[in-house]
Amino acid sequence: MADSNEMTINLVVLGKTQTGKSAAGNSLLGSSDFESRRSPSSVTTHCSLRRSCRIVGLTRRNGCEAALRVRVLDTPSYPHSGLSKEQVRDTVRAGLVHHFGEEGLHLALLVLRADLPLCPDESDDTVQFIQELLGPTWKDFTAVLLTHADKAEEAGYTEETYLHSASSTLLSLLSSVQHKYIFLDNQNSIIREERSIVLRKLLNFIRQNNYQVLLLKHSKE
Repeated sequence: MADSNEMTINLVVLGKTQTGKSAAGNSLLGSSDFESRRSPSSVTTHCSLRRSCRIVGLTRRNGCEAALRVRVLDTPSYPHSGLSKEQVRDTVRAGLVHHFGEEGLHLALLVLRADLPLCPDESDDTVQFIQELLGPTWKDFTAVLLTHADKAEEAGYTEETYLHSASSTLLSLLSSVQHKYIFLDNQNSIIREERSIVLRKLLNFIRQNNYQVLLLKHSKE
């Protein structure tokens, strides 16, 4: 937190290759800072931190309107086409400690595609990876971003019918993180109104967690 008139939230995006992880980071920032493109191999190979401009009209502190700044750490995907699990884990862990070691992390955003099913083995590997990064309290500091929601909508799903039809694996994951999830429309995710809705939801998740941060200085080797 910078001062009484400004609030900073620290976020990291995690996910598989081609889930829209870097694009989601750009949506949160309202920019195109992170490289995001279709590719036969993993695009992101190292951690990269970007900051948004001051955003007004979304939050209040001490009874007064406060400006918001968003800091997003983009990370290599897991699994990765060119890096081992250990290399990805160590790279992401080092990035988290370097960028958020002093102030702490508000939320890790697990990016999944809404238009693809989540299978048990995939979910287990992902949860294990996040646990190794964030530790035993990972559930309190993790939310799910379901990207490509426009594809699910094109297939005739509303948010309600999507969740009703979702796999038990996905529903179990959402339950484990206290139903902290957001649908992200990849066609409109850069539009200001959509971005404001997403940021308000993230702020609500952080508020529900009493503005706690996950301290990362003492990450295990």
